[in-house]
Amino acid sequence: MTLLSVNLNKIAVLRNSRGGSEPDLLRAAQTCIEAGCGGITVHPRPDLRHIRPDDVRALAALLRGRVEYNIEGNPFAPPRDAYPGLLALCREVRPTQVTLVPDGDAQLTSDHGFDLARDAERLRPLVAELRSYGCRVSLFVDPGAPDLAPAAAIGAQRVEIYTGPYAEAFARGDVRAALADCVETARRAQQAGLAVNAGHDLSQANLGTLRAAIPGLAEVSIGHALIGEALYEGLATTVRNYLQILR
Repeated sequence: MTLLSVNLNKIAVLRNSRGGSEPDLLRAAQTCIEAGCGGITVHPRPDLRHIRPDDVRALAALLRGRVEYNIEGNPFAPPRDAYPGLLALCREVRPTQVTLVPDGDAQLTSDHGFDLARDAERLRPLVAELRSYGCRVSLFVDPGAPDLAPAAAIGAQRVEIYTGPYAEAFARGDVRAALADCVETARRAQQAGLAVNAGHDLSQANLGTLRAAIPGLAEVSIGHALIGEALYEGLATTVRNYLQILR
């Protein structure tokens, strides 16, 4: 079965909007685990807009030996103030997986993948360092990416397909081309020996179609829609709904 990793960034956004400790990030993670999710995802950013380094550490202690821990981030973003840098955080907490994403401070959310023709050699030593910590490494890539062999060549073990364009096309009711791009990207990745993850704007409405179209889909990371849907149905119920779709 495809693993569901619940992204908790939006819980942290809500907490940070008022300060203090509510809603409780660890309680949210515990609720998701008890509902059956296979992993927790966070994306600490240098501007600390949601997940903070102390959250990364606290979640590591809670999740260890229970479910997978996926930390996303830009490996090229330098340390600043309270943010020690992605590799430093990963060296400290040793997550199951690190998903490298080429996002900048000005981006509201991740909205494109790596250009491997340009970025692969810059990524090579960082991938090697993360793997030396025992982390599985996944690279965020665009649907329709023409050549994924460089990702395998530099030591990455997975790619995560950026599914934002697919979700937009699904909402418009014209999903065929966008879905085909995702399917072809998955095929190219698997041919290169890479496992395939997917994430961004996936929801209960559009997940089933994507899951059915990609054989061997290893993992989906879902946060924004899942947390929004949980406002109406409750967090545990929403996680179980997603797991039923993935089955």
